[in-house]
Amino acid sequence: MLYKTAYYSFYLPVALAMYLCGISHNAEGQDPYALASSILLPLGEYFQFQDDYLDFAGTPEQIGKIGTDIIDNKCSWCVNTALAAATPAQRAVLDANYGKKDAECEAHVKEVFVAVGLHERYSAYEEASYKKIMGLIETIPEDGLAKPGEVKLQRAVFKSFLDKIYKRQK
Repeated sequence: MLYKTAYYSFYLPVALAMYLCGISHNAEGQDPYALASSILLPLGEYFQFQDDYLDFAGTPEQIGKIGTDIIDNKCSWCVNTALAAATPAQRAVLDANYGKKDAECEAHVKEVFVAVGLHERYSAYEEASYKKIMGLIETIPEDGLAKPGEVKLQRAVFKSFLDKIYKRQK
């Protein structure tokens, strides 16, 4: 999941903006690019897992599309989490039905997702991710890792990214 969304949607656009703003690698102290990466990669991973969860749990009216990860046999957070928690009988249901372009098979998979507590697991994951990412944001020094006259990293920028996706519904 890290390479699917985190780099191209989160880290690379910010790194490019940092570069264009003249933020340099700080050889004397903490590298602002490494610090940005340490925040943005977990943020991008959280976003992708959230997207996978919404594909399963969201309605078309809510997310603006019909979720197709189950019938398309996607290697999503949902199926991986369910596989890790499934009983042998639930695993057999997943094996027999996941990736089938059939509404009844999809319904069986969703039943297993619910039975293994995917809603509760996602809620716990979301809260843990928020706390982890906030903790990483708070590692940005108040001085912004910049020398006098240089552009500084700002906690508020990273916090605004997190606020845009935390508990999103679409």
